[in-house]
Amino acid sequence: MAESGARGVDTAVRPVPSWQLAEGSLDLSRPLGVGIVNVTDDSFFEGARSETPECAVEDGKRLVAEGFDLLDVGAVAARSGPPVPEQDEAERLVPAIEGLVREASVPITVDTFMPTVAELALDAGAAAINDISGSLDPAMLELVGDRGCGLVVMHIEGPPRVDRPAPDYEDPVDRMKAWFTERIEDAHRYGVAEAQLALDPGFDFDLTVDDDLAVMRRLPELAELGLPLFVAASRKDFIGALLAGSWEDRLPPSDREWGTAAIVALAVAGGANLLRLHDRSALDAMRVADRIANG
Repeated sequence: MAESGARGVDTAVRPVPSWQLAEGSLDLSRPLGVGIVNVTDDSFFEGARSETPECAVEDGKRLVAEGFDLLDVGAVAARSGPPVPEQDEAERLVPAIEGLVREASVPITVDTFMPTVAELALDAGAAAINDISGSLDPAMLELVGDRGCGLVVMHIEGPPRVDRPAPDYEDPVDRMKAWFTERIEDAHRYGVAEAQLALDPGFDFDLTVDDDLAVMRRLPELAELGLPLFVAASRKDFIGALLAGSWEDRLPPSDREWGTAAIVALAVAGGANLLRLHDRSALDAMRVADRIANG
């Protein structure tokens, strides 16, 4: 019988996964911190805006010096808004990736849902693609299959950067498991190996606060899919809502640091392998939680 910790937290020994990147595999025997680098001036958190590629390189190097294991580099904010021309995205993104590959010495994931931009980023040295569109575009899957890079598939129920009411799920975790199973099967059809895939629950995307909490409580069920869990909850809106007591009065991203640390610790206990984070405080929470939960 599997051991269980206080309040039902599962502390049973889990299989040690790895994640296939463009060159080699990433050891996930411990949770890894993925530092956020946004080459934008409109990301939802003001503290993570690197407005130029040059600033992005310096900010990424600082995150690596603080102990982050990977960097996730994007040039289009996930928040709703009009389409960003691919050329504009690439002009900000590619020089930042080239500089970080040259100077940061950690794997780089590229945060984009445009296959043409993703291809340029891989050419610049990115090791994986973080696709918040759910990897529904066959061209993205074909690219990943051809290049052998990593792919983060995020749960989302419609196009990114578009506001819409969250669906009314009877059970958000069961829905998410079924949705990921379909996406994994689709990826296989385009030549993407299972070892290349990581799964992101997509907190705040097409989920209510109650849905977010249900997913957090039941992360081990998503881990049962057998792929690395990429948890991107840092300073998200649902944390602001929890701290304020309502969605309408949710605290701004600048006031969500310590709520993020709590979420990170619980995510580690739930089996998260890669945690996309803004702050050194969250990275510290990840490492302490890992030592307690996993020994």
